[in-house]
Amino acid sequence: MSIVKGIALITGSAQGIGRGIALRLARDGFDIALNDVPSKRDQLRVVADDIEKIGRRTHLVPGDVAIEQEVKGMVQSTAQGLGGLDVMVANAGVCILSNLLSADLDDWERVMAVNARGTFLCYKYAAAQMITQGRGGRIIGASSVAGKFGNPLSAAYCASKFAVRGLTQTAALELGRYKITVNSYAPGVIETPLSTGLLVDKFSNMDKEMFEWTLAHVGRRPIKHDGQPEDIASIVSYLASKEAHFITGQCINVDGGIIMS
Repeated sequence: MSIVKGIALITGSAQGIGRGIALRLARDGFDIALNDVPSKRDQLRVVADDIEKIGRRTHLVPGDVAIEQEVKGMVQSTAQGLGGLDVMVANAGVCILSNLLSADLDDWERVMAVNARGTFLCYKYAAAQMITQGRGGRIIGASSVAGKFGNPLSAAYCASKFAVRGLTQTAALELGRYKITVNSYAPGVIETPLSTGLLVDKFSNMDKEMFEWTLAHVGRRPIKHDGQPEDIASIVSYLASKEAHFITGQCINVDGGIIMS
């Protein structure tokens, strides 16, 4: 087993981007705490088995990131089970598509609870643990290209991802004195069960005109193929590294060139 670089907690890590991040950080030398909703415990166990084959320790912390006591508990359990917390990746998220005029308030509340409140709670309790430890840390959140420009049929999702950007900047300002950097990543179209089901199976059947507008917008990107979870994992790997100590408050696009700045 190689030298341990630290301990990382990744939310929403049973599949897709979260799973990719967990595996990449394990290969980088981190011990990994895995979180997702309790109904995905079996999937988390499969990811844990894959990580343990790499030679890293794992710790399962199932829970709902929208519930404060569960987030507080998963951070405490990680610190007790693995010996601390050096990297928090607030990756968990949901997306419910709907037309603005027919949007259901319960759907709005659920998306904001997971994506915005959940990220806030992860940042808060991870920061508290890192400050107590006194060795700095890395906090990384999931925004989106939908957090940089509006998309049709996704008002709640866009609002929640814009919120992650503002939260990340504020946290970076407040936590820099503790040698904690705070950044976020903004994926474009990434091939995951979530994105494939939403874009193809639902969006295309809800509003053909808006679906075609979105395809045309995405189609203008210079890199035509869709991304993979490993593409997001690579930027998280860098942001979690010692080399990224001078980067904070940023929201980094990983989108094939949909947005250029």
